[in-house]
Amino acid sequence: MTFTSRIDLSEHVRKHASVLLQARLSDALDLEAQAKQAHWNVKGPHFLQLHQLFDAVHDTVEQFVDLLAERITTLGHIADGRVSTTAQATTLYGYPLEAAGGEAHLKALAGSLAVFGKAARAAIDAANAIGDADTADLFTQVSRETDKQLWLLEAHLQVH
Repeated sequence: MTFTSRIDLSEHVRKHASVLLQARLSDALDLEAQAKQAHWNVKGPHFLQLHQLFDAVHDTVEQFVDLLAERITTLGHIADGRVSTTAQATTLYGYPLEAAGGEAHLKALAGSLAVFGKAARAAIDAANAIGDADTADLFTQVSRETDKQLWLLEAHLQVH
């Protein structure tokens, strides 16, 4: 379903951009839930620091969710944030339910952030290829912030 928009992009461009955005929206919703999974269940040394870090990652990813969904609707399409759609469409690693210690959560969440960041970078090129510079810019913003969040997690995994 589409809505009438006066944006000066063809329906073809808007449709393809919405497909790109929806794919990353499903990943972002999964990533948001994974960050909360880590936040709720982390145990061990550095508990408080990691508990707060995982919550901060969640909050950042929640902003991605809104950016992606609102761009889809701006382009005249429907953002699908349903759990069933997210579960079926996500490209992220399945979060290990047995993760308990800080290192296990850091590795799991860092792995998913890395996959998400790679997909966001690929979406930059895809959005540019279809002629939607604004969507490409949104993906650039998401990619840049994802890299920062990944750096914050990976810093805790460094032993040197």
